[in-house]
This record gives sequence, structure tokens and C-alpha cells, in this order.
Amino acid sequence: MSPAPGQGRGKGRGRGRPTRQRAARGPSVVGRRFEVEVGPVAHGGHCVARVPVGDPSSVEPVETRVVFVRHALPGERVVVELTEGTEGDRFWRGDAIEVLESSPDRVEAPCIYAGPGACGGCDFQHVDLAAQGRLKAHVVAEQLRRLAGLDVEVTVEPVPGDDHGLHWRTRQRYVALPDGGRGMRRHRSHDVIPVETCLLAAPAGPSYVVHGRVFEVADGGFWQVHPGAPAALVDAVMEALAPQPGESALDLYAGVGLFSRFLADAVGPSGRVAAVEGDRAASALSERNVPGITARAGDVGQVLAGGLPAEWDHADLVVLDPPRAGAKRAVVEAVVARSPRAVAYVACDPAALARDVAIFAEHGYRLASLRAFDLFPMTHHVECVALLETGRATTLHNP
Repeated sequence: MSPAPGQGRGKGRGRGRPTRQRAARGPSVVGRRFEVEVGPVAHGGHCVARVPVGDPSSVEPVETRVVFVRHALPGERVVVELTEGTEGDRFWRGDAIEVLESSPDRVEAPCIYAGPGACGGCDFQHVDLAAQGRLKAHVVAEQLRRLAGLDVEVTVEPVPGDDHGLHWRTRQRYVALPDGGRGMRRHRSHDVIPVETCLLAAPAGPSYVVHGRVFEVADGGFWQVHPGAPAALVDAVMEALAPQPGESALDLYAGVGLFSRFLADAVGPSGRVAAVEGDRAASALSERNVPGITARAGDVGQVLAGGLPAEWDHADLVVLDPPRAGAKRAVVEAVVARSPRAVAYVACDPAALARDVAIFAEHGYRLASLRAFDLFPMTHHVECVALLETGRATTLHNP
């Protein structure tokens, strides 16, 4: 379900943010209905369809307009009702309000608040859980192909800790209603839907213990909301990097030091770890969670440009765990300037990942492995761990 403002937004990973109002480009098309055949899934929790515009009786070819359709599945035939757009827009948005021919992957949504016009957070409650993984895998692969020029097979791995895709969100905030109740927002809207119970909410709050290591986290500070996420990501990063005693490791967007702690254990007393984090409270906690590290609070790009001792002009290993917008060019180029033998990139947005992978490729770093994890069942979100190395062709491992 869509979070209230600020819900789950640690390190820039906000979801359900209401849309900005754009200048109208002609009369509104909201409310128009079309019967369409649904095309492929797209990044953002919707599928692509095309609808005719203009006069269908004209001798000229009928122009079509792209519609991003929620609550549909590829191959279905549905009635779509437009929910956003004007006649001059390049694309419109809509909801599948009636299914004429359904996909075998369609199931009944377990939540009474899911569906057209209702709570906007769960993009895929109408989709079989295994099929959700296939849809997300398609999106990751398509973004890498389109933005990085890579042909990659992707498998999205389930993570222990949820109940058939439900009851995994260990932090949850609602919108307070005037009558004392609570609610969630509609998709791309400030409108609030009253909600009694969110089926994504976990029965207990987050555990800050990972593989026997205890982490201190500030109230409201960032921590993965799926209970199985921290261990799964640590395992994937450590397997990808294979840190050795005596190596130097740079942990960027380090939070409270989750990856730093296990990197420090692996490189040992003869190695060194530096953790850079924009949030000062989290950075201070990383020093407490990982004694002996070099911790710096501040904008990652600025710290890399001049906020670290000279010994960090080189690093053997780098972990990148940026916010949803990605690391971007300045940070990527500051990383490759340190000539690491391996970079583990933890990505919550496949488009940002693909753009940054393309920048790494400009500097001789190639995608050596990729794993994807279903840390956000029932939503379109997916987490990836990519390994980037120099001097290797792309040979990808999917468990």
C-alpha cells in the first residue's frame, strides 16, 4: 500500500509519492474508456497498451497513444479507464477496470483495498507470486538492455521472512484521519483511502541482528523493511566481492554500517574500511556499530572529492548502495579513479542501476554477475546486487 509521506523513505527510497501537477496540454482525457490488448510490463508497476486517437473513419492511418495500465497483465484483453492525461500528452495512464480475457497468472487480490481507484501501493496483488518475480526480472533485463546495452538473463530470488508475499513490512506509517482512523494514499494522488489493516505489515518490528551481529539504528533511521533483506544483501555482497585479509574496502551510502561490519571482519586487522554516509546520525552510529572504521558524514560525491585521507586514493573494494536515483556520473568516476578490483552495487531501481553500469563500462568496468531479490512482494520494486570488475566480459551467474 502507498505509504504516508516519509514512510519507508530512508536513503531516498521513498515510494508512493504523490505526483506533481503538470501544465495541461489540451482537454483532459480522464474517464475515457477503451478496450485494449495489454502489452509487456514496464518499469513502474504497469503494463503498456496502445489506444487509437483521432477519427477512426478517416482514410489516414489511425494514430495511437501509449497508455500505462495498472492492474493488468501482459496478453490480457481489458477495458481501461484513463486516470491521467490530456490530449496533448505523449502518453496517458489508466486502470484496467474490467478483464475480458485474463492471464493464467491472474489471481484474486488478497487485500480488499487493492485494485482500481483504491490504495495505490501494491502494484501486483492481482498477480501470482511466482509470476511477479518473472515480471520484475523482465523489467530489470529490459532496463539493462535499453540503458546499458547488455543482454542479461535475470532471475528474481525470493527471500525468507514473508508469508507468501504478505506480512513483511516491518516499518509502516499511515495517514491519520480526522475521525481517529487511518488510511493510505491512492496511486499518484493525495487522496486518502481509509484502511483498517495493511496485509503487508509485519506482526513485529525490525530486528537489528544480522548473522549474530547487533546494529544500533536511530528511531526512524534507514533499515531494510523486509526481515530477510539485511542478511540476503550482506551474503550477496560478500560473495560477490570475496574480500581478503589486508584489503581496503570503501562503503558508500553506508547507513549505519551494515556492509562495513562484515567487510571489516573479512579484511581483518591488517585491512581497513571507510564508510561514507550523508546522514550524520547514521554515520555516527556506523562508528559505534563498526569500531575502528574511518567514518565520514556528508555528500558522497563531495567526500570522495576531498574528504578522505590520502590513503583512500586507492581502494581494493567498493560497495555502492545509493538512493533510488542512483550513484550518477560524479560518484561513479570518483570510484573508478580509485582503481578497485571489484565494486558491489546494491540497487533499488533497475533504471538507475543500468545507467550507472553504462558509466562504469566507459571506464573499463564490466558487469560480472547480477542477482535480484524480491524484497518488496506485491509491489513492482526489486533489489539488485551487481558485481562490476575490470578486464572481464559479461558472464552472468543466476542462482
